[in-house]
Amino acid sequence: MSGKLFFDTNVLVYAFTADDARNDDAEQLLAMGGIVSVQVLNEFVNVSRAKHRRSWDEVDRTLDIIRTILDPPLPLTMALHAKAVEIARRYRFKFYDSLIVAAALSANCNLLLTEDLQDGQKIEDMIVRNPFRTQ
Repeated sequence: MSGKLFFDTNVLVYAFTADDARNDDAEQLLAMGGIVSVQVLNEFVNVSRAKHRRSWDEVDRTLDIIRTILDPPLPLTMALHAKAVEIARRYRFKFYDSLIVAAALSANCNLLLTEDLQDGQKIEDMIVRNPFRTQ
């Protein structure tokens, strides 16, 4: 994959879930570098605690790794919120998916890696890719 990458929450979750079949692929993707938003980090913490029952110490260690290998996360701002509202209206996406798209666009990413949107869809100058889609 070429271009600046934006990672949705599922990529981070799989990268740090050793017993998931997508783990190796997700780890390789993160090793390429890219960016996430604060929303993605929030969702990652929520899944780590609620679904995977990780301790706060485990979550902290994982967040430290993420901060080391990826660019600084894009903050949630009113401008990002407004862009997400526009995207949700235009594409009829769920609002939280629209926040992810808005963040990826704001970070000038060429690729948004997610399972939550249509693989291959073009949104402005960005392509959505499901890196775990089986052919």
